[in-house]
This record gives sequence, structure tokens and C-alpha cells, in this order.
Amino acid sequence: MTRLTANDFDPEVMKLFDQYVHGQLDRRGFLAQAGRYAVGGATAASLLAALSPSFAAQQVAAADPRIKAGFVEYPSPQGNGTLRGYLVQPATPAANAKANAKANAKGKLPTVLVAHENRGLNPHIEDIARRLALNGFIAFAPDALFPLGGYPGDEDKARALFAKLDQPKTRADFVAAANMLKALPQGNGKVGVVGFCWGGGIANYLPTVIADLAAAVPFYGPQAPAADAAKIKAPLMVHDAEKDERIRAGWPAYEAALKAAGVQYQYFVYAGTEHGFNNDTTPRYDEAAATLAWQRTVDFFTKHLAA
Repeated sequence: MTRLTANDFDPEVMKLFDQYVHGQLDRRGFLAQAGRYAVGGATAASLLAALSPSFAAQQVAAADPRIKAGFVEYPSPQGNGTLRGYLVQPATPAANAKANAKANAKGKLPTVLVAHENRGLNPHIEDIARRLALNGFIAFAPDALFPLGGYPGDEDKARALFAKLDQPKTRADFVAAANMLKALPQGNGKVGVVGFCWGGGIANYLPTVIADLAAAVPFYGPQAPAADAAKIKAPLMVHDAEKDERIRAGWPAYEAALKAAGVQYQYFVYAGTEHGFNNDTTPRYDEAAATLAWQRTVDFFTKHLAA
């Protein structure tokens, strides 16, 4: 079966879907407006179904013997009290050549906080954490929806729950997660963050409030306020999609602020791609761009997080 890509959909449908995903358009609104672009026997409902995530395939299985994974809870006194997340690490340094190469003399590994999209800790983000473990990092992916019962297993329900979060407390939860990783006995004390969409915003936010964050990699996420750029000490690697007008609109002013503050950053725009191009569960996925962005991210973390 041929895999659908963004090019199989009218560009206006892709814009409507982006609005739907980010809460600017409800399901009824999407169906009403997308119907005019349904051709060849398709319906607005079938367009939405085709664009929605499918978690059937994972790049790294949860039971992969090369990793050790499980859910842990951690305290967040300034946030929601207690949070839960998915902690993944190489099974042993010797069992993973990449991990062994990156471990320091004491066998401790660099750590990466994974910030999810606006649906909570879904199977795709768990897979991202496992991929990081196979590249020699200890990865931790918190579930911002834990105070509301956790990721519900349904993307629409997850988006609805997400709108109910107390965002300041949720941001505090991710600060607490970074601090937990810094103190992790098996970690080397260096913490990086990678985030996607809403989580990309978290990856932009954390360097403004954590002075010793070692590296941050936002994928197509909202920029931090330009006024906060001077607070950033961590090197940044920013990945954006060419067709993501909503996110890219804020970049020129933010880049000017980064330059004025002397922040070390790299900025990559991937030609022809849509917001969400790294997410391989939807047609917005772009394999070539995602592969390149991921390798750049791994190399960046290796450079800045390895002891």
C-alpha cells in the first residue's frame, strides 16, 4: 500500500488540518470547510481520517532488548505536584555500541528531555524517546496530561484535555523534569531538551529559565518572547518547515533578538515540508527532511551533552 504524503492533499486542506490540530478549528468546522476539496469519491471525513495519526508502526519496539524502558513518577512542587513520564535508556552500555562510545569513564550517559506535541505522551513520542536511547542517551518524556488522567489513547480527546491544562504549572512540570534528569544517578549531569510543536515551545522556553541547560532543539515550536532571548545560555538548534507560515512568522524578530544577545544557534528550514514533518504517523511526514533533522539533532546532542 502506497503511503500518503502531504502532496496527496490540496494545500488548503493541509492549512485547515493545521488549524484543526491546533484548536483554531473544531471537527465540525474542518469537515464543513474541507468538503469543498473532497474529490474522486473522497469525503471530508475520509480526508480527516487519512490525515490523522496511525500508531501501527514504531521505529523502535517497546520490548526492544537493547533498551530498558518504564514509567516513573517525579515530584513537581511548583507545578502539578506529581508528574509521570516514560524513562528510556540503553539496557547496558556494552549492549549498545553508540551508548558505549558516548559514555564517560564512569559509564554515565547524557540525558535528553522529550517534550511532546499538544496531545500528551502518545505512542509516537514514546517511540522518539526509544530512538534517543538507541543513540546513547537517557531519554525522559513526561506526560503533561497526567494531572488530568494521562494520555487518553485518542488524539481528539487528548487535544480537548490539553486545552484544560494550567499552562504555567505545566511549564513548571517540565522544569522539574529537567532537574530530575540532572540529578539522575546514571546520568552525567548534562541535560538537553528536544520538543515538537507545543513541545517545541517548551524547548524554546526552558533555556530562558534553566541557566545550565546544556542544549535545546525545538522542532517547529513557538518561539520564546524576544525579550527573554538574553537569558539563554544554551546552544540552540531550530528546525522549521518551509510551509509552516504560522510558526515561521515569529522567527525574524526572534532571530534578531538571539543575535543581539549573542546566543549560539543554528536554524534550519526544510524545503517543501509541512508543520509536523518529523512525525512519521501522519501524511505530513517527510522522510528525507526528518532523517536529516534527526541526524543533525543527534550529532548536536552528542557534541554538547557527552562528557
